[in-house]
Amino acid sequence: MAKKILIVQGGGRPRGNTAQLVEAFAKGAREAGHTVEVISLLRQEVQGCRGCNACRYGKPCVIPDDFNEMVPKIEAADCLVFASPLYFWTISSRIKAFIERFYCIAQEDPNPPRGRYEFYPVKDSALLMTSADDYFWTFEQAVSYYRFALVNYIGFHDKGMVLAGGCGDTNGKPQIERTGRLQEAYNFGKQLYD
Repeated sequence: MAKKILIVQGGGRPRGNTAQLVEAFAKGAREAGHTVEVISLLRQEVQGCRGCNACRYGKPCVIPDDFNEMVPKIEAADCLVFASPLYFWTISSRIKAFIERFYCIAQEDPNPPRGRYEFYPVKDSALLMTSADDYFWTFEQAVSYYRFALVNYIGFHDKGMVLAGGCGDTNGKPQIERTGRLQEAYNFGKQLYD
């Protein structure tokens, strides 16, 4: 059954390693019959949550950026894919700000699990990341945040991840093609709902 997949690309260069990883994943998912849309946070601005709680009184988020226009796309998606380069051992600040703004689409939960006091839309999710390094601990903090914030707290259903380490420094041409991770991302996209 075809799914709607929304990829949120949160950083990197327009044709850099992360963009290429997204492109490979999207190609595989489209070939499997899914509808894929990519939102680039390089082109659309999303600021972090201010904690003003206006959204708790039935108002749309008061921050004058592009997030409110993204809400219908988020709600319509079956799967949200978060794509980020590794910045200071975690996800980019653009992706973090995007995730923070989920606060404004949460609804009150009268019987919250694990201390959570709100209910989020039920979605599948996946993580795509790139980094220069490829140590055994390179992605540990980013993966921990993804698993805790998105899977355990928000309640998304994890479909998996591609962690493309070893892309080399960012001073020159993107080097992801030498890692084999583009093929892995393509296969992941193609088999996401097998």
